[in-house]
This record gives sequence, structure tokens and C-alpha cells, in this order.
Amino acid sequence: MTNPKPVSGPQADTAEPPAETAPRDGGPVRSGWRMLLPTMTPWLALGLVLIGGITLFGLIGPHLVGDPGQIRDQGLTGPSAEFPLGTTQTGQDVLAQLAHATRGSLQIGFIVGVLATALSAFFGIYGAYRGRFIDEAFSLLSNVFLVIPGLPLVIVISGFVPRESRGLWTIALVLALTSWAASARVLRAQTLSVRNRDYVAAAQVSGERPWRVITVEILPNLLPVIASQFVFAVIAAILGEAGLAFIGLGASNSSTLGTMLFYAQNGFALPLGAWWWFVPPGLIIALIGMGLSLVNFSIDEIINPKLKNLRLHRKRARRAARLERELARASRRSGQAPDTDAPAAEEPTR
Repeated sequence: MTNPKPVSGPQADTAEPPAETAPRDGGPVRSGWRMLLPTMTPWLALGLVLIGGITLFGLIGPHLVGDPGQIRDQGLTGPSAEFPLGTTQTGQDVLAQLAHATRGSLQIGFIVGVLATALSAFFGIYGAYRGRFIDEAFSLLSNVFLVIPGLPLVIVISGFVPRESRGLWTIALVLALTSWAASARVLRAQTLSVRNRDYVAAAQVSGERPWRVITVEILPNLLPVIASQFVFAVIAAILGEAGLAFIGLGASNSSTLGTMLFYAQNGFALPLGAWWWFVPPGLIIALIGMGLSLVNFSIDEIINPKLKNLRLHRKRARRAARLERELARASRRSGQAPDTDAPAAEEPTR
């Protein structure tokens, strides 16, 4: 890259565009809201495809399959044209059960994600903004929930709830109440940092109400953190519900991937070699976790600037190498040797 010559005279002010309109990597300028979204990468695309495919299967699949509870006289039959994923010990269609179970697990994951994120945002953001006694009380409550082990508490609460009252919303509330504290601590620390900035102080001095200062001035700066915590809460909820259902403490009036594994264990699917009964729900759980984790890693690029800068440096290095290859091919086509006196491309900062 050659150094630009100094420009004097009336054209000096128009020699270079402002820094805000000329990004260093040569790409287009991203608006404020666009900066809150992760950059599309192969890993993010793979995660979105996985989550989108599983979500469509959970939403549309139950309408395309038969009754998952229908009992037939074809017990433990392997995959066939009539039953693509075989049947259970009592002749129930595994594909039909898998479609309804996927929808149930996604419902629990979404409900728990929304509830846990709302609780963490209220106790973390509102408490840190108000300060003093409210902040101390909310911090104490968060610390108490952090000290209590989550999984044993979930097992105890679910065990005391009668089975006939242990529905989908009950399990979701139990999981949400035991998974918000760590996220609230992170949001509190971020809010304390944003609360002392000039534009927040200006909004307070101008007489803005607290709820408007939180939603307009503070909350947009915390959206990447909240999105990451929501994704993590969904993953933890699906895995937690699967664990509860596997030990017999799941929802009694709904079908989930965990209940499929529970009935497969009780039906001795593993000793009998009926892999088509327990492998599909386990694979769906693994794919959901993989897809959401890939999306969460992409959101981390917004939260952690070091990860974003590393990706930009690699992109610049690939662009410089591609430019050198194109120059070499152009020189060979013209029958001339590459100009060795030309300055080399600037190496990206590492």
C-alpha cells in the first residue's frame, strides 16, 4: 500500500473521507442497529440452519404425522417405509412421538428463556440503576440463588409438586426460578458501567422518567448481552427438562424429548438394541445445543471486541493474499515479470 501524497490548498479538506464513513477494512458502514447484529459467518449460518430446521420440524411435523399415542401390534419394529423411525415396544410410531416431543421441548425452552431473561433483566438492570437499598436487596437475593445448587433444588421442587399438577408451565417456572441469578449479576455489572456515562446523566438531568432512561438509554447497549443470555437459558432449559424427565420428574401432560428417553429406558430399548427409539431424541437434543451454541458464539463477537478484531485481521490477510495472487496471474498473462520495485501490501496488524 503506497502512502498518499500530502495535499495542500483548497482540496485538502476533501482528500480523505471522515473516519466514520471510511471503515478500515474497506467494507460498508454499518448503522447503529446493524452493529447490534452478529456478522454472518459460516458457523452462524450453520447454527441458524440447524435451529430453523428443528423449529420447522417441531411446528409443522405434528400436523404431518399420525397419532403418537396409537398402540399397534407391531412392537419394536425397525425403520421401514411405513414407519421411517420404527415403532416402540407397544407399536407407537417413533417419528410421530419425535415430532410432538420436539415441539414440547422447544416450548419449554422458549418459555424458560423468556422468563429467566426477564427476571435477570429486572433484578440486574433495574436494581443497578436505582442503586442504594434496592440494589443491595436485589444483589443479596441474587447471591442467595447463586449459592443454592440449581439441579438439586429443581429436583426437590419438582419432587414435591404432585404429578397431576406437574404440567409444562410448572416445569418451566421451576427451571426459570433457578436459572436467572448468574445472568442478573452480569447485567448488574454492565448497567453500573453504562449508568455513569454522559448521555445517561443528561437524560436524568433533563427530567426523564426512570423507565424511559432504562429502556431508551441503557437497554440498547445491553441487547447483545441479553441475547446471549437468552440463548444460553434456552439451552440450559432444554437440557434441564430432559434431565428431569429422564428421572421421572418431567411434565405429566406433555410430550418432550426427555419423556421419550424416559420411556425408552423403561422399555429396555438399549438392551434390546432398539436404537431407533432413543437415538433420534438424543440427536435432536444434541443438534439443538449445537445450533444455539454456534449462534451464541457469533453473539460473543459483539460482546467481546477482541474476537471481532481477530476475525477482521484474518479477513484482511485473506484479502491481501488474494490480491497478490490476482496480480501474479495478470503479470503472467501479459508476459511480464511482476514489478519487484512495487511496495508490498501492508500486512494486517496482529
